[in-house]
Amino acid sequence: MLGKFPDGRAAILAIDAGASKVDAVLLDRQGNVLGAARHHAYANFGLDHKPPLDALDAAIRLADGHHERLLPLADVGVYCIAGADLPLDDRRISRQVTGQGWTKTVVLRNDTFAVLRAGTERKWGVAVVCGSGLNCTGVGPDGRVVRFPSLGEMSGDRAHGGGWLGTAAVGVAIRGRDRRGPRTELERLVPEHFHMSRPAAVMEALYVGKLEERRLKELAPVVFKAASHGDEVARGLIDELADEVVATANAAIRRLRIASRTFEVILGGGVFRSRDARLLSRIREGITAVAPHAEMRRLDSPPVLGAALLGLDQARAGKAAHERLRQQLTDARLGFTVPS
Repeated sequence: MLGKFPDGRAAILAIDAGASKVDAVLLDRQGNVLGAARHHAYANFGLDHKPPLDALDAAIRLADGHHERLLPLADVGVYCIAGADLPLDDRRISRQVTGQGWTKTVVLRNDTFAVLRAGTERKWGVAVVCGSGLNCTGVGPDGRVVRFPSLGEMSGDRAHGGGWLGTAAVGVAIRGRDRRGPRTELERLVPEHFHMSRPAAVMEALYVGKLEERRLKELAPVVFKAASHGDEVARGLIDELADEVVATANAAIRRLRIASRTFEVILGGGVFRSRDARLLSRIREGITAVAPHAEMRRLDSPPVLGAALLGLDQARAGKAAHERLRQQLTDARLGFTVPS
């Protein structure tokens, strides 16, 4: 069995779950990784979807590595989950996860908390996640927390992540093709991505349900590709996205009253893996205009590291355990290679 305890339990189970994958890690109190795995599956716990508990269970089984297992697998479970946006979400998801019996204790957080903890040793600052969606969490030096609902247009979100970027790409491609808007390379690239002939065909496939709306997030890299070729329409979409990141981060900074402090803004999620210089520069300029001493950092570590570090915090582990965990828990350990 895993771990160094008489009953075979690990000390901590750490989970990071989002729109495209679940990472699961088992570790002991010394920061040693006992098992780690990545399972590619949809795992957003939003109200519109059946709770993807099977996706979490599959990732946990891969990390555990045993066909027969005794529950609970760990003393403490830290679950950083997309869709945990409101207090009512926290209560609902906590009940759902507790009912599985994976861990004796359940600590539930939005996935932005994992990004923040993985990106800074200060344990406070601001984290913005831009993947399929966009969300932000701020933690002040006094422990005060600022969160955002992140429910799309109904919660006031604009240019909200890679899903929005893909939807907007279809729209500008159609407008360019029918001359309601400027011409753009996206008129070709958008349908080409889905092996279709024209932008309207993509729209029709979405309308009749032949193409799932969640697949539109696949178009985010397509927009960055067009922008890299000098396409001004694509460039404008990316600028809109950058400005929403700035607006959200600056709102958290103002509410926490840390604009004059030195702190880190951690950028996590698939959109930031584009390493687009103009995107990152625009974000940096927009945030430092409000908080001159803020330091931007794009997260290079897997966010599940933050969930695991939160578990060590919960266990009151020492600095050596945290350092050991940072050394051991990499994307490679999860069987994943970050694109260069």
